[in-house]
Amino acid sequence: MAKKLVAQVKLHIPAGQANPAPPVGPALGQHGVNIMQFCKQFNEQTKGKEGLILPVIISIFEDKSFNFIIKSPPTSILIKRLANLAKASGNAGKEVIGKITKKQVEEIARQKLKDLNTQDIKKAIKIVEGTARSMGIQIEEG
Repeated sequence: MAKKLVAQVKLHIPAGQANPAPPVGPALGQHGVNIMQFCKQFNEQTKGKEGLILPVIISIFEDKSFNFIIKSPPTSILIKRLANLAKASGNAGKEVIGKITKKQVEEIARQKLKDLNTQDIKKAIKIVEGTARSMGIQIEEG
């Protein structure tokens, strides 16, 4: 018989840095989950991705067991990393604060494809381009 799902918790946690402090501890503690067990498993699976903030969806079952799915980093974080920026523009559309190439946009789109609501790479590229434009990033040929 399948386990009964009690809750689903969505968190954004830095790769390899999960610890019982907020936001992880309070979110999982209220459901009676072994927080240290989650932290160890998450940190083990995210080794080598340090510096990225990863979305994770944690399914918690009636017997206090859990499983989790790690998604790819948010598009905006990937774009900021490629453009070497600390934050996006406050005046997107009027102010250009960085540039990335079409090839880099395609690279991000391929990485994000499984988490987007499309399976068409051309549409995924359009989604990434829209995110870049809304951040004040210019897309160049090349």
